[in-house]
Formats: sequence, C-alpha cells, structure tokens
Amino acid sequence: MAKTPVLTPRADDFPRWYQDLIGKAELAENGPVRGTMVVRPYGYGLWERMQQELDARIKEAGAQNAYFPLLIPQSYLTKEAEHVEGFAPELAVVTHGGGKELEEPVVVRPTSETIVNDSFSRWVQSHRDLPLLINQWANVVRWELRPRVFLRTTEFLWQEGHTAHATYEDARDYAARIHRDVYADFMENVLAMDVVPGRKTAGERFAGAVNTLTLEGMMGDGKALQLATSHELGQNFARAFGTRYLTGDGRQEYVWQTSWGSTTRMIGALVMSHGDDDGLRVPPRLAAVQAVVVAVRDDGEVLATARGIGDRLTAAGVRVHVDDRTDTPFGRRAVDWELKGVPVRIEIGPRDLENGTAVLVRRATGSKEPTAIEALPGKLPGVLEAEQALLLAQSRAHREDRTAEVTTIEEAVEAAGTGWARIPWAALGPEGEAKLAERGVSVRCLVAADGSVPGSDDQPGNVAVVARAY
Repeated sequence: MAKTPVLTPRADDFPRWYQDLIGKAELAENGPVRGTMVVRPYGYGLWERMQQELDARIKEAGAQNAYFPLLIPQSYLTKEAEHVEGFAPELAVVTHGGGKELEEPVVVRPTSETIVNDSFSRWVQSHRDLPLLINQWANVVRWELRPRVFLRTTEFLWQEGHTAHATYEDARDYAARIHRDVYADFMENVLAMDVVPGRKTAGERFAGAVNTLTLEGMMGDGKALQLATSHELGQNFARAFGTRYLTGDGRQEYVWQTSWGSTTRMIGALVMSHGDDDGLRVPPRLAAVQAVVVAVRDDGEVLATARGIGDRLTAAGVRVHVDDRTDTPFGRRAVDWELKGVPVRIEIGPRDLENGTAVLVRRATGSKEPTAIEALPGKLPGVLEAEQALLLAQSRAHREDRTAEVTTIEEAVEAAGTGWARIPWAALGPEGEAKLAERGVSVRCLVAADGSVPGSDDQPGNVAVVARAY
C-alpha cells in the first residue's frame, strides 16, 4: 500500500501544499486576529539570518539603524496627497486611548515616510548634514483583505530605509545602489533565488514615489512575487514636511529622498521557490542549521560519535545541530528534518560506526552516500557550496523555461497561465497594461533591451515582464 504523502503534492494543489508546508515545517501559524501570524522559532530563525545578512549589507552602504514610533498622527499622512490615497484602504486607525476619545486619531504604522520626515525636517539644517542615511527594523500594519501567511498579513516584520540627499543624482544613485548591492546581492547570493531587477511602471509605483525599482521572483507555480523595492521619492515628502538644507553658497533647498524595504514575505518566497513535495529546501548560506547530525539509535558509542562529529563540524565553520532524541523514531526525525529543509543530514548508527562511516544526505538532490567520518569536516564546506549553487541554477532555469517572448496582449495572457511573458513596452503601453489588469495579469516591471534597469518608462527598447502575481 502506498504511503500517504506528508504534504499535498505541489502539482495537485499548490496553495494547499504551501499551507501544509508552513504548518508541518513549524514556520508559522495564524494568529487570533484575522490576518495576523505567529512566527514559530524555526521560521523566526530564518528571519534572523535574513536580518543579519541584510543588515550587514545595509551598513556597508552607509546607513545607520534607528527606531521611529509605531503610532503616527493621522494629520501626518494627509500632508502628501498621493501617499495617503495609496494607503487609505489599508490603514488601522486608533481613535480611543486610556478610556477616552483621542483629540486626533493616530494611525498604526503602515510605513514611516511621514514620521521619518517629521524628524528629518529637524535633523537636516545644512549641506553638512547630508546625506542622511537611516534604516529601521520594525513591524507594520496594513489591513489585509485576503491574508496568506508570510505573503500577505495584516501585521508583518520588515526593514525600511529612509534617506535624504543634496541632489537628485545622489538620491537616484543611492536608491539604485540599495537595489543592486543590498537586495539583488542578498536574493541571489544568500537566498539562491533568481530575480529580475526592473523598474515599476507609473501605475505600479509606490504611492508618493517618482520611481520604484523592484526585484521580481518566479515562484514554483509560475506566478510572480515582488521581493523588495527601492524608491526615489523626489522632493514630494521634503516639500510636504519642509525638509530643507542650507547650501554651501547660502541658499535654502529641499532635500531629495529615497525609501526602500524588504519583509518577512521573503520567507514565503523561500518556500515557494525552493520547496518540493518533501518540504522546504533552505540554501546553506541562509540556513541557521546547515547540517544536522542524527544519532540513529540509543547507543552510547553512537551518541558520543554523533556529538563528536558535531563538535568537529562546528570547528570547521559549519552551523550544526546534533539530534540525539533517540526516544523519537529515526524515520520520523528524518522526515521532520526534510520538511525543515536542512541542507545536509548526517546519519550515524551502529553499522555505520563499525565501518567508520556516516551516511551523508543532501537535501537539494536527495542523494545519500556513505562518507568516512574523518573526512566530514573537510568535505562539508564544499558540499554546502555545491548545494547553494544548485538551488540558484534550478531557480534560474525554472524562470527561463517558463518565460515566453510575445508580441500581443492575447499571447501575454496565455503565457501568464503557466509563467511569465516578455512583451515590448511599445506594443503594450499604459492602455495595454490596463487591459492586462482586467484579466488578472500585471506588469511586474520594465527592463531595458540589454536586461538592465531602464532609466525611464518610455526608454526605447524597454520590455515589460508580465505575469499573474501573489
């Protein structure tokens, strides 16, 4: 009799597979308020690793971390008309506090452009104060009508960067630097996720921005997911809040600004990009646990050897966990580690011990090979790098195989049924974009003919990447 699968097969029901994996891999669960989530320790461990990697890149780009209040006066949001209009349907508004009605309602932070500019308007006085480069790690609330754990939740965790510059060119270049050196580098080199960098169309820009740069990833079912964005804000918020500086020759000028962010949505992207019917597959550079050493039986020598392997691998720079829970059946533990996607599993039992070997199981490929115990510390770093490279190669091949070159709206809609389409922007334009939207397909980004990020929407040769999206 065939065994009942632990997860719903992806090919049968991709959304159900996703929900199964989130629960059974112990990543998260729904919170008591609709649209909220409880991030469990294993899922939060992934987020902590993401934080560490991103934070290092953000600081390398010169930004410093700060923290701004969760509650924002409602009047602040009304100062930038396009911004408040874009966020109005998602706002959570507090009208009472301490048993009394508030004189002015306050908004639970949906994003911090307004309250950051309240501070920037005081902090920036002279050209010597620029550039001002600030990042914060925080939570935000956007009232979500169609929640899905990690992908769309009412409350989620993120980082948001906010900067002020003396010139348009400096702001433009910094937004591009964050897009390239922080986000794209992290997505490809840590998450092992192939991404398409591009420019959002005018209709898809962040509310209040003059330009939005995005990174789009293809999920396992062919749909697109926006992974991180970097925005040029121009002088819109500076004018609304009076954020000005004194130039070297004594003139008062408004600053030029950027904002940029990435969220816990990346955990959902990780699941949908690399997961398979056995569970998650975590890229080794991201994994909090890169290798788990599993003692097969309750045997004193086996347990001692497993712990010794753990110590030697740790000394070799591998992040290791020793699973010595021999009161839990080995098969169940093996399935649990597969679900969690730990890159390498090292199994050691009495028979292995007799042979001086352990079984090395690679999660990305599913391969198993007996390996001399003495060889493990020298071998594991190379195995982990090979697994990292394989996941990125598979992600890229998946996107390329399921992306079609088209020339008409009908062809684009058809291609979006199974993947992405690329269509000349000159053949689509804003009118065509609106027609696609009516049929549930969106322009994810514009790319230049050479694959780079274009400088403007109407740059000759621009190609629109279109897809159904999460």
